[in-house]
Amino acid sequence: MNVGTKMVRRFYAEKKKGFDVEARNLLREIRENLGIRGLKQLRVINRYDVGNIDGAFFETVKQGILSEPNLDLVHDERIDLSGAVFAFGVEYLPGQYDQRADSAAQCIKLAGGDAETLVRCAKWIVIDGNLSEADKKAIKKYCINPVDSREASPEKPAALRMDAPEPRPVETIAGFRGMDERALRGLIERMGFAMGCADLKFVRDHFYATEHRDPTVTELRVIDTYWSDHCRHTTFLTALSEIEFEDGDFADMIREAFDAYLELRRAVYGPNAERDRDVSLMDLATIGAKYLKKQGKLEDLDESDEINACSIRVKARVWDAEADAGPEPPGGNDAREEDWLVMFKNETHNHPTEIEPFGGAATCLGGAIRDPLSGRAYVYQAMRVTGSGDPRASAGDTLPGKLSQYQITKGAAKGYSSYGNQVGLATGFVDEIYHEGYVAKRMEIGAVIGAAPADCVRRGQPAPGDVILIVGGRTGRDGLGGATGSSKVHNEESIFTAGAEVQKGNPPVERNIQRLFRRREVARLIKKCNDFGAGGVSVAIGELAASIDVDLDKIPKKYEGLDGTELAISES
Repeated sequence: MNVGTKMVRRFYAEKKKGFDVEARNLLREIRENLGIRGLKQLRVINRYDVGNIDGAFFETVKQGILSEPNLDLVHDERIDLSGAVFAFGVEYLPGQYDQRADSAAQCIKLAGGDAETLVRCAKWIVIDGNLSEADKKAIKKYCINPVDSREASPEKPAALRMDAPEPRPVETIAGFRGMDERALRGLIERMGFAMGCADLKFVRDHFYATEHRDPTVTELRVIDTYWSDHCRHTTFLTALSEIEFEDGDFADMIREAFDAYLELRRAVYGPNAERDRDVSLMDLATIGAKYLKKQGKLEDLDESDEINACSIRVKARVWDAEADAGPEPPGGNDAREEDWLVMFKNETHNHPTEIEPFGGAATCLGGAIRDPLSGRAYVYQAMRVTGSGDPRASAGDTLPGKLSQYQITKGAAKGYSSYGNQVGLATGFVDEIYHEGYVAKRMEIGAVIGAAPADCVRRGQPAPGDVILIVGGRTGRDGLGGATGSSKVHNEESIFTAGAEVQKGNPPVERNIQRLFRRREVARLIKKCNDFGAGGVSVAIGELAASIDVDLDKIPKKYEGLDGTELAISES
């Protein structure tokens, strides 16, 4: 049967009393954080719309896949809202990845459903109590984050497939080569570039003198992405020419540390270091390792052209699994030594977690995993260090245009643990610092460690004719501009305008890649690998070789309608 000939079927699944943990927690949160004491009861109900499925199979799916008879109450087509004073639905914005809907569709297909079966989900909040209009507005604002969600319509759609208009041809920025400073500033504001005016002047001059043409929107977006702090570390690489030290309790200590840095520079770069090498924050951060290497104290450092995680070589003691399957733990002299690579990586997701706590913290961990994973290492342990304002502060004290500290703290903890649990990653150290300085911007750091047998990691140079594979989830609009977004100055409107910059992770897919790369015969096929992170395919593939052709039409998509620019820079 063709797609669209089967009706959309709807049902609601609600946890029975005693199992309604989510509803009880949300009731408590609203009472405590919003101070709405008139709230008496609250129900959370998951709504499923399933398209392209026949009636008999839908009944099987409803009872056996999308609900559990011992835990859930099932409502067909409608829910009884009699007695409720207030009810509203929450759903992801179009184009945002919905893991519940995606997982439900996959389960239906595995159970024998049509390959074109589609699922769309929403969450309904049903409330009873003595509420004012101001209370209702506050509750909606608390439950709906405009960065990634919207209020759901109660109407059932006739079809679930998104209508996607044919993408328009990529625009050329006519007259770019002749733009003066005022026009360039207007272009920066109109297109939301992370580049400053001086940066864009440099690009303009290049296209004028070298390219002899105006650039396309895609070219400027890709340059803006590469230019960002996330990809190029622009701020850290900025040359520091005038350095002053403010008076204070730690002034002498800071001056001594800086003088020690200058001495290390001379030892590493030679007596003309001040003339030949810029002083920068990046040099400050890396000079210690450079000095140790020059002293011959980094013999275990693993160096290559790959720019993934920090990698060292170690001798690992390995026991034969079958020989040591007895009641006694392995030990003694039965172990053999093998060469292994141990990889470390940390990821900061301060801005994404600030505006979308669950997804920001989840992809903080997912992004950290990606780097050693692209180094073919199996990531097995993590730690999390975060900084927050006081989560007990009243919601009324929240800064304009921001989420409350409670929402950010709780949402981030849920996002990080959700991702880690689905990947199967143990986090042995968790520490959250509470300080008023983090009210302006949260700190979210995820750090991981992984390992792989050294003979499983082959490193070669790309050559003409090599095949490039993109392995993972499909690309969508969630994650557009994530690299440049981390380089921008944000304001009260950011929470409403920066939603697409927060990518949505897919932990089951990343878990599958982890297990795929553990297979030696797979890992040994890989000559060079890069993680698909900030900057999307333009950076992930662009960093593999000095020159490369990319056919954007071959990128697997979540849905149609993505234009060339979106395909080039989306992180998802």
